[in-house]
Amino acid sequence: MSCRTTLNAFTTNSTSTSIAAVSRSSVLLSNITLNSFPTVGTRRGGGAASITTSHLLYYYSLRRLDSKTQLLRRPNKKLRRNIVAYATFLELPLLPFPSDQVLVPSEAKTLHLFEARYLKLLDECLFKKKKLFVHFVLDPIVVSSSSKEASFAARYGCLVSIEKVEQLDVGALVSIRGIGRVTLVKFAKADPYLEGIVLPLQDNVPQNESQISSKVLELKEALHSLNSLEIKLKATKDEPLQTQTANSLEWALKEPSIDCEEAFIPSFAERVSFAALQNVSGSTQSEMLKLQEEKLKAMDVKETLQRLENCTGFVKNRVSMTAAKLAIQSLNMQ
Repeated sequence: MSCRTTLNAFTTNSTSTSIAAVSRSSVLLSNITLNSFPTVGTRRGGGAASITTSHLLYYYSLRRLDSKTQLLRRPNKKLRRNIVAYATFLELPLLPFPSDQVLVPSEAKTLHLFEARYLKLLDECLFKKKKLFVHFVLDPIVVSSSSKEASFAARYGCLVSIEKVEQLDVGALVSIRGIGRVTLVKFAKADPYLEGIVLPLQDNVPQNESQISSKVLELKEALHSLNSLEIKLKATKDEPLQTQTANSLEWALKEPSIDCEEAFIPSFAERVSFAALQNVSGSTQSEMLKLQEEKLKAMDVKETLQRLENCTGFVKNRVSMTAAKLAIQSLNMQ
């Protein structure tokens, strides 16, 4: 089943003030003039998402969260030195999406890039950035109900690898794969496309490996059951032979062959936990919204065991719903 969503532009004519509550995995963009947000249509599992925008960001500033006062302030030279000295980082092109288009590790998506700035971004990724870029959510934040000012937080960054490029008469179809979560710590440039410095964001080291292994096995069994039921459901003519669940799980079970620092590659258990968060054929609108909620929750979780438990419960519920749909379908065919 293909799914396409078109999103309207966010528009503001004023600059923003600082905001005192942004998560550690977010970057606040203030003083932004946002004349047009990317119009994004998504068709996963072999479909395409169209990306287009005009004058995305003309002016921006970056502030970071002060852990003591919970206030945002401008980054200083000391912060930049710390990034270089103590952490692995990458400087990569960035593609912004609305909050309902978050990409999780292991997830596959196809984009249709045709605007000049994004074709330049594609060339940069293919020839200079080892086929890597960052997919992130640009989330509007309301300062106050009476204020006309607005700010935007860069959230839920996911390192992306380009798996395939198909040249078209207009633009190109680009098949991508989510690799691992990243934190955006600094914007390097905005023209002709966004580029920034990112750090890897992985789960905390698990304390109980045997418990993790047991939960991974339980989740894998649930995913295999879901995949078997999904295959039996009556599919549309354009439905791919391989389900998104099977595709993501197959990727998660292998050691990713990505040309980047090891710190950016999630652990085996972390990859499997994210593989559970894929679209299922025939999903209703409410089921798609629930999936979106689970994806956002999973991107925030830092404990592998907790995500495995959350996703196992989520998948088992989907197994029950898919089995019910299959039973109804069988009755209708009699």
